[in-house]
Amino acid sequence: MGNLNVAVLGKNGYASQIGKKGTVTDMTFFEVKRGADSVTLVEPSKYPDKLSSLFYSVGMAEFAILVVDRIDASLGETIVMADTFGLDRGWIVLQNFVQPEQLRPLLAGTSLEGYGLVDDDPVRMREELLDMACAEARRAGDGTCGSCPVDSHFNVKGVGTVVLGSVIHGHFRKHDKMTVLPPRKEVVLKSIQKHDLDADDAVRGDHVGLALRGIDSEELDRGYVITTDPSVRMSGGIEGRAALVKYWPSALKEGMVLHVGHWMQMVPARITRVVNGSDFRAPEISMDLESDIIHRPGDTAVIMYLEGGKLRVVGRITLA
Repeated sequence: MGNLNVAVLGKNGYASQIGKKGTVTDMTFFEVKRGADSVTLVEPSKYPDKLSSLFYSVGMAEFAILVVDRIDASLGETIVMADTFGLDRGWIVLQNFVQPEQLRPLLAGTSLEGYGLVDDDPVRMREELLDMACAEARRAGDGTCGSCPVDSHFNVKGVGTVVLGSVIHGHFRKHDKMTVLPPRKEVVLKSIQKHDLDADDAVRGDHVGLALRGIDSEELDRGYVITTDPSVRMSGGIEGRAALVKYWPSALKEGMVLHVGHWMQMVPARITRVVNGSDFRAPEISMDLESDIIHRPGDTAVIMYLEGGKLRVVGRITLA
């Protein structure tokens, strides 16, 4: 059973030509199935108004389809976000007489530089994406050590608390004891569904519905993490060297309020210390977070400045 998570960027609504519409929040999910294989497509349906919509969509993707029907600031910010995540597998679809030479300078030196230019043919894309999903089928290994950030949650009569999300790393199995962070509450994983089919396990990349025993839906929130990984921790502050994107125009300053994004979290953060040195795009910074951020040691977080005008993606930093 293979699954591929695909971010469809640049033109909302395009994914409806490839897959069947599913869950809608600030992202819209679409799915394609062939036998045991599936493709989950996600569009940032509230972008550009909500940068979080773009951040979450790109963050859960392993592949991207960039649909370009105009060259504008939103396209530039989308490219910067995908590059900040290092999303280096994808296709480009050109529409409205946009020419490759118009786009090429924006992609130069980014992780999108190697994206293939494909025909505007959603039927062919569907089959090729399913072929990729089949080729990349993953299996659960020994033991259990994985995490699933919460996207949405609700109560289902006769089932109990159900969480929707994507497995961000590792794997886990039905009946596992898991920990919900930040409340540090132990739950039992009653059942797993993938694309409305029951499953015994979930692996990295799977878009899943998890039925939990031991917690009510009202105790959960988007961004919470359900995990069997003992290395996952919570941090109330961040210190380290940031890497600002090359288009960021000026040095960070003490007192600035940014947002730090990781998994399904976007946490406000105030800069308490900045040492810019000779290159303001590689500063040493310290930040106090409004609430704890959940992560594994060594994970990379995205720094955003929501008052940044045409570019709100600042850069990235390692969570030590």
